[in-house]
Amino acid sequence: MSDLAARVAAAMWAEDTASAGLGMKLVDVGEGTARLEMTVRADMVNGHGIAHGGFVFSLADSAFAFACNSRNRVTVAQACDIVFVAPARRGDVLVASASERTTFGRNGIYDITVTRGDEVIAEFRGRSRQLQGTIVSEEA
Repeated sequence: MSDLAARVAAAMWAEDTASAGLGMKLVDVGEGTARLEMTVRADMVNGHGIAHGGFVFSLADSAFAFACNSRNRVTVAQACDIVFVAPARRGDVLVASASERTTFGRNGIYDITVTRGDEVIAEFRGRSRQLQGTIVSEEA
């Protein structure tokens, strides 16, 4: 973990009640990258007995957020889409790995792969937009 990315992630995590409430864990963060995991709980399963897509999307979106803010510039989602590849089930541990593809001006493109072990569950692409400000003080 880079020191700045780790400090940014810690500050964001302290305020991220949504990700914490879904049981997500921040595994790793670096410049333009992040990895989060989440176990599919009984209350995340839909009428088909599989993980509701919204929870899979949320995990990917959270990894996206930590990756695109890792350089300490306030950055938000501009657009996102997801392709569901395989179903996840209750008890599955899902891992979302985010990586920056490119940045241009105040924009960025990030790819996030959600896996269960070696199996791909979903592919997510996020497009980001940088706003004014920083997350943590640049001193220290």
